[in-house]
Amino acid sequence: MNTFSLPFFSPLIASLREITGPDHTLTHGDLSAWQQDCRGRTAGVALAVVRPAHTDQVARVVRACALFLAQHPGCGLGIVPQGGNTGLVQGSTPDGSGRQIVLSLQRLNAVRHVDTANLTMTLEAGCILQTAQECADQAGLLFALSLAAKGSCTVGGNLATNAGGTQVLRYGNARDLCLGLEVVTASGDTWHGLRGLRKDNTGYDLRDLLVGSEGTLGIITAATFKLYPRPASQLCAWGVVPSLPAAVRLLGLAHQQLGAGLTGFELMGQLALGLVARHFADLNVPLWQDGPYCVLLAYSDHRPESVALGVLLECLESALADGCLSNAVMANSLAQAETFWRIRESLPAAQTREGQNIKHDIALPVSQVAQFVQTTDQRLQQTIAGLRMVTFGHLGDGNLHYNVQAPMGVDACQFVLNHEETVNRIVFDAVMALGGSFSAEHGIGSLRVLQLQRYQSPVALGMMQAIKKALDPLHLLNPGRVLLTSHSSHSSHSSYL
Repeated sequence: MNTFSLPFFSPLIASLREITGPDHTLTHGDLSAWQQDCRGRTAGVALAVVRPAHTDQVARVVRACALFLAQHPGCGLGIVPQGGNTGLVQGSTPDGSGRQIVLSLQRLNAVRHVDTANLTMTLEAGCILQTAQECADQAGLLFALSLAAKGSCTVGGNLATNAGGTQVLRYGNARDLCLGLEVVTASGDTWHGLRGLRKDNTGYDLRDLLVGSEGTLGIITAATFKLYPRPASQLCAWGVVPSLPAAVRLLGLAHQQLGAGLTGFELMGQLALGLVARHFADLNVPLWQDGPYCVLLAYSDHRPESVALGVLLECLESALADGCLSNAVMANSLAQAETFWRIRESLPAAQTREGQNIKHDIALPVSQVAQFVQTTDQRLQQTIAGLRMVTFGHLGDGNLHYNVQAPMGVDACQFVLNHEETVNRIVFDAVMALGGSFSAEHGIGSLRVLQLQRYQSPVALGMMQAIKKALDPLHLLNPGRVLLTSHSSHSSHSSYL
């Protein structure tokens, strides 16, 4: 706790304790679960961790903070909304100033309503993603958003970052799956926008503006999501491809033969799968040593499994004949399919066990992916010999997790400290030259603020700044994330661990 700042903020802390109860405004003890990012790279210092129980308490907390900041301009007070704290761009943890309040939404975790006729579900922001999936499944329906962190991430955080995941190819990002929002504004008012409508042209689309804004424009407290009929058949195949161009060709063939039933198309490099084989030996990674890349192809269909199986097998046979697929194995049971997906979802954890690394969450036109990887791999190796490229991601929508691991025998933390800026510049320059994005689904947070300033157009940045000023004139909400402001500086953010 920053004891220097505590007396000055004591009246505010007292007000917050009156709103939430003394047990849910925390200033002492072990606050590391809220102050440290999930990668263990940075840790900040919170003025307090506030845990409201419902939307009205969130609104009252924001009003109290807005009033205090208006009365004490320049005091540096900020609110950092936080869900499951699983983000990878340091957007939900406090900076090192000791003047930011972490507003944890984990107690707002109710499933408010399931409308089976309208195919919608209304959830509070702190609801765990896996809970939402299971609740929809119990109703015989599908909650389509799916991420590796589903057991700990929250739907509010998913919306704040416009998360993607493994089924974007068929169902879209979090923004595409959201129909309505309940949001507390920077002044402490509440927008009740929980409509389950597919069509609504009554003015500006505030929902789409707030989704992906990372808590800088408003605090999402609940949302209404689309549900889908649960497919009668859900199949997957694991295959080896001889090259990245072959993987792109296989994707095109799968689009042609499987149509809308192509639900996911995941790419996994040999080195990435080797890390899973090393750190999660019980998973028995199939075929990973047989080629430079493996793919995980998911296919779902409303028809019986016997019909869907025939369609998928025909597609794989065509790919083998074409040469874009070297070998493949079908999941012959639900348990084997779950193992395939566990392998894919274990890639980030395996890389973490290998040591600190430089992560990139990039998007490219699918047609440019192979060229990007070939030329950027080469440029990086020429710059720093022995780099290990851990490449995997959602090839179906052009989203790669193009990560860089230290050379064998090199201290991983020191490697990141010494080379992250150089590596990032090479990667991001290459991405932008090919018409891509340096942030596909993880967001900007504080980690990518400077990159946004460098690569986004001045016109777009000006529009973003104008929106921020209009909706949050005091810069109370998540200051220093997404946009640099006069009230924050990138250097004041959490220190490296």
